[in-house]
Amino acid sequence: MRFSLVILILVELFAGRGGLAQEQPKLSVGQRLAADLTWTQEQRDERFAHMDRIFPVHRVPRGRSVRPLPVGEPLLADSQIGELMQTEHLAGVLVLQEGRIRNERYGLGLTVAGHWTSFSMTKAVTDTLVGAALRQGKLRSLDDGVTAYLPEMKGSAYDGVTVRQLMTMTSGARWNENYTSADADNVRLYTTAVAPGKDATVEYMRTLPRASKPGTVWHYNTGETDLLGVLLRRATGKTLTAQLSGAIWSRAGMEQDATWIANDAGPAGAEFGGSGLTTSLRDFGRLGLWVLDGGGSQVPEGWFAEATKPQVKAGGAAYGYGWWPQPDGSFAALGIFGQSILIDPQRKLVVVMLGDWDQATGSEHSKARAAFWQTVQQAVDAER
Repeated sequence: MRFSLVILILVELFAGRGGLAQEQPKLSVGQRLAADLTWTQEQRDERFAHMDRIFPVHRVPRGRSVRPLPVGEPLLADSQIGELMQTEHLAGVLVLQEGRIRNERYGLGLTVAGHWTSFSMTKAVTDTLVGAALRQGKLRSLDDGVTAYLPEMKGSAYDGVTVRQLMTMTSGARWNENYTSADADNVRLYTTAVAPGKDATVEYMRTLPRASKPGTVWHYNTGETDLLGVLLRRATGKTLTAQLSGAIWSRAGMEQDATWIANDAGPAGAEFGGSGLTTSLRDFGRLGLWVLDGGGSQVPEGWFAEATKPQVKAGGAAYGYGWWPQPDGSFAALGIFGQSILIDPQRKLVVVMLGDWDQATGSEHSKARAAFWQTVQQAVDAER
């Protein structure tokens, strides 16, 4: 851990004990979380691997057995992976094919035992927990109204919106997702103060006006997956980390406990459904393998076939239940600054990329990522 990160942690601890807090108001977890969009690249390089030391987190316990990842023959030359990591500023690349490690490389100080943040890859996990809640009978149907679980949303733009529409981000609520504006909804969601004892996500989302009829327009909305997380906690009576551990982390052969950023100002330190899951490169790969295997008995039969197909299309992109379907039948979990898990059922392939792009999103970075996916797929096809 670098010296500047040590200083950051000491400052956070000092502020929490009243030293710095006497001179300036203590920032909420949400305000601090929103500020990560303003970190410099050097700060992100240091902090993305140590989010559990910067923010309050809940631990996601693993199970007793570890899924082995045998090392197979390299699929691509190590120099080719290294060049990609340098140009795209990546912390880790893992290629699993038929359950074997075909390529694995680390950078930016990340190691095989280290963790890295996932940002919006978490959305695919939260949406998968909906499937687990359905399987357990905690949720009745995706066509239930949001207000059946969150009565506080009655009279808001979410009155008349279904759980399915919340998952597919087709609620019709007005929303501005922008990673460079301090006035964007995805920033104000975390920086707007709420009365003590109130859920910050519920309080902000219930103020949004309706812009279109539910189910008619797709608009990417982190707040809706955060709200889905609140709904899951209400429906199951469990934290998201408890749900994740019970349905996935304790069953998929994970090697390490994961962590999930939680809001210590909210009810029981509620996790952020739209982001905040942190684990190792290999355990992100094991998550992909668990999905590739169909999730066992933890989700309804056929869940991933439904969750990973295009539920909505807009602007050349397709969106499922937290997953981004690709034209060739593969699908991906995506997060800002270069986080991704590609799952290709046809080739029994999982490709994990963790990094710190020089911008949150960018078409050139996305093209480079897609080109690498295609290179890996072509290498698999060439072997066959």
